[in-house]
Amino acid sequence: MPKRIFITGASSGIGFALAHEYAARGFDLILTARRIDTLKSLRQEIIARHPERTVHAMALDVTRVDDVFASLAFDALAAANIGTIDIVVANSGIGSLGRVGHGDFGEQRKIIETNVIGAMATCDAAIRLFKQQGFGQLVVMSSVAAFRGLPRSSAYGASKAAIATYAEAIRAEIYGTAVKVTTIFPGYIDTPINRGVPSRPFVITVERGAKLIADKIDRGVATAVVPAFPWTLVKWIARFIPTRLIARR
Repeated sequence: MPKRIFITGASSGIGFALAHEYAARGFDLILTARRIDTLKSLRQEIIARHPERTVHAMALDVTRVDDVFASLAFDALAAANIGTIDIVVANSGIGSLGRVGHGDFGEQRKIIETNVIGAMATCDAAIRLFKQQGFGQLVVMSSVAAFRGLPRSSAYGASKAAIATYAEAIRAEIYGTAVKVTTIFPGYIDTPINRGVPSRPFVITVERGAKLIADKIDRGVATAVVPAFPWTLVKWIARFIPTRLIARR
């Protein structure tokens, strides 16, 4: 039987590209996002390329945490004839640029509600499901932005650091079981979430990024920076850069 992957935030960016990548790798898919029309189009694209695949499209706003738990409930999945899920990718995320103290706290709050609360709910629901199944892999999408707080992206960086720490704690809690936790730290991958950033060093295509990420997931690694070069090096250097060199006026 084919394996199944559940992806949040599949209507664009990395989630969208991962859907295509995993369909090509022989997985059936459960794709979720707020934009159901876009998901339905994605579903049709995948089925046209891979008619042997089963693709479910579900509207889901991860900030509605009750809906997150309902979508990953063991009994609900069985009732929908979906069956067990091998991989859950907590990918939904938003971002925006803005300075602290400039009256845009509402945007910062939305980032935390989606990238932290929504992602935590996805992780919690997935782990509950995997414990019932007896196996599974949780994939948490963090970012290299988690490595150092940068001007104008304070909330985004904080959200990605928070969810990486949360995933680390889960990994310790399920240690020695048949459940795995993989945390991905993407660098600049060409997606809508970062196209407004003034500078995107070492940017790669979203298709290339999805392939690299899927390779790391399939290997079952605990953590991975994608692409590894140069971002693994940047990860270590970033800790020692004086604040005056990254400050922006």
